[in-house]
Amino acid sequence: MQDKIEVRWHGRGGQGAKTAAQFLAEAALETGKFIQAFPEYGPERAGAPIRAYTRISTSPITIHSGVTNPDAVVVIDPTLLSSVNATEGLSESGILLVNTQEDPKTIRKKLNFNKGKVATVNATKISFDTLGIFMPNTPMLGALVKIKPIVSLDVLIENVKKKFLKKIGEEKTNANIAGIKRAYMETIVG
Repeated sequence: MQDKIEVRWHGRGGQGAKTAAQFLAEAALETGKFIQAFPEYGPERAGAPIRAYTRISTSPITIHSGVTNPDAVVVIDPTLLSSVNATEGLSESGILLVNTQEDPKTIRKKLNFNKGKVATVNATKISFDTLGIFMPNTPMLGALVKIKPIVSLDVLIENVKKKFLKKIGEEKTNANIAGIKRAYMETIVG
């Protein structure tokens, strides 16, 4: 892993971008890394566009601002691609991960994004199939660790179990884990 990894998450209020940013950071904390995870939004209501950020480092983090040059950008809600500049500040070798049924080549062309990697996964379908509801954040975590192994899939799953078992029970926890694993397998990189 590089010394510091920064991830910017784009979603809408209620879709779990903040939670996903925190899960990723907490999984990295379990491996001895230094972390930050925080949202950026005001008094928005559910459905309003939000950003969340994750920073992971092998040394203490002294930056206390939003991520402006991310190594990876995760777009949980593909409708945001027409209203926010998801690739803004993305590093030359950066990764854009989008929840969509479209392939990476189509997304690359739509956004005129000619650098880095583009990956897609239909996290919406996966969340409906595994959870029975629209909650694509946990599948997007599985997709992210496949294309950018910030933490191992096993560490991520253990962290989800630890966070979810008491809160939502074994059945829903296992459904989230199934979504993470399926997204990990179905992510396409182009």
